[in-house]
Amino acid sequence: MRIAQYLDGEILRLGLVEGDELIEIGTGADGIRATTRDLLDAGADGLKAAQRAASRASRRPLCGVRLAPPVRPRKFLGLGLCYASHAREMERRGMAIPSHQIWFNKQITAVNGPYDPIHLPRVSPCLDYEGELALVIGKRGRHIAARDAMSFVAGFMVCNDVSVRDWQQRSPTAMLGKSFDTHGPIGPWLTTIDEMSDPASLSIRTWVDGELRQDGNTAEMIWSFGQMIEELSTVFTLEPGDVLSTGTPAGVGQGFDPPRFLKAGQRVRVEIEGLGHIENLVVPEPSPTQAEG
Repeated sequence: MRIAQYLDGEILRLGLVEGDELIEIGTGADGIRATTRDLLDAGADGLKAAQRAASRASRRPLCGVRLAPPVRPRKFLGLGLCYASHAREMERRGMAIPSHQIWFNKQITAVNGPYDPIHLPRVSPCLDYEGELALVIGKRGRHIAARDAMSFVAGFMVCNDVSVRDWQQRSPTAMLGKSFDTHGPIGPWLTTIDEMSDPASLSIRTWVDGELRQDGNTAEMIWSFGQMIEELSTVFTLEPGDVLSTGTPAGVGQGFDPPRFLKAGQRVRVEIEGLGHIENLVVPEPSPTQAEG
């Protein structure tokens, strides 16, 4: 199942994607008046209700739909230096490689649609891309053993963990540099885990203006999905809809000498095998008046 959220005017609605069509389960008399997170909160019953609604729902061409972020998470977390190739490129630039998982928080106001613009901050030119596989939690859990962890996963999405490098380096937490508004595009939809053959062996690529910058595979990950979930759930409860962005392969802008940071007018495309792609135009950050409007 591919679960999408889309905008009907200003109204956020729920749909399922099949091929090049959107099934409008969030409209009509029999529509589900819910969000993706509501479906996940309802567990198996919620997903079954979505399937029932889809059998009676109308369809429309996907190309005419404005897709929104597939889920609005309660928590949006990212894992640093999880790919061996990225760890090596950062080590060459003087970064110490930790022996344990390094997690940071992205504020949920960073969440952005799969094809919406990302802002070049007025306070920094050091805007970078990180193509990543995002894991979405499907049910509530604490102290989850790695061997049981995949039963807590709803599915996967494409993510760009957009980073403002100088602000990231202000603090060991990296939070400020990871949390600028619009700097968490995700999508294009949530692909449920039953649709995935092996999420630990997927190609992941990032292009900037058509130039291939990142060409990796999730098989490079140092930590398994189970280890990630075990680590986090040791500390706090994971909840349906929580997004875990699981690291990036080599080729980030900061890894070049000199660095190749993003500029206004450039387009960043991240594609993951079996999950689709997201693509975002870099635009100057609007003035506070424009942003409020």
